[in-house]
Amino acid sequence: MQQGQPSRTARGAAFHRAAHQVLERGFIFSDPLAIRILGADAEAAIRDAKNDPSRRRLRLFIAVRSRFAEDALATAVARRGVRQLVVLGAGLDTYAYRASLGEGLRIFEVDHPATQAWKRQRLAEAAIPAPRALTFAPVDFERETLADGLSAAGFDPAQQTFFTWLGVVPYLTEQAVFTTLGFIAGLPGGAHVVFDYGNPPASSAGQDEDAAARERLAARVASVGEAFRSHFETDALKAKLMALGFREVEDLGPALIRERYFANRGGSLRDRGGHIVRATTV
Repeated sequence: MQQGQPSRTARGAAFHRAAHQVLERGFIFSDPLAIRILGADAEAAIRDAKNDPSRRRLRLFIAVRSRFAEDALATAVARRGVRQLVVLGAGLDTYAYRASLGEGLRIFEVDHPATQAWKRQRLAEAAIPAPRALTFAPVDFERETLADGLSAAGFDPAQQTFFTWLGVVPYLTEQAVFTTLGFIAGLPGGAHVVFDYGNPPASSAGQDEDAAARERLAARVASVGEAFRSHFETDALKAKLMALGFREVEDLGPALIRERYFANRGGSLRDRGGHIVRATTV
């Protein structure tokens, strides 16, 4: 991202979530604040999405990962005793402002200071109040660690915690990814995490249309200074997660995504694409 500017990819993800509410009527992921938080930008975002059908696959994947993460969080709160939520790379995520889990869940939104300042301005302009359970945790990772940033915000490592980390991993180095996952796995109170990733480009060999789509997306994010930096082989990633201390790992690849979310909808996603992972230490 550019110095002093909010993340362009966070903005793009918000556009996709808003467009999904209109173009697919939110059939995968319903977010009543997705359009409102965008303010004057919402109309253009929806119009651009409607005029460019090639964006639909990414839009649906973004809807699926949000739905999967929030469903997994609800289960962890109800059945596992989770008491804290950390939204890593929160962008314009609206969960904290529409959640119905009550005051029993403490929420921390972690993001770069410039992106978080932009979000807070959007919230103010849209008259969306921040709940008492929410704490903003601006973290500049060039100057401080996630552990330091959360500690300063009042995070309690002894409480069982759920982390959502959506749309971030592909833009980080492998070292940065596993440093963060190692921190999560080492929390004494126990932890859960949901994140998404992509397989190496070579995995799309022979899938010309899919490979071309991936190349266009890679070029687009690189053009705004937020290039893809990491990809993972599915089996190798699971092995590393288990080695870090995660006891249960669920990996939802394209085929499983299609089976779970697009049954009877005629191939809304192909067999190649992004993966969504849920991993837990408890």
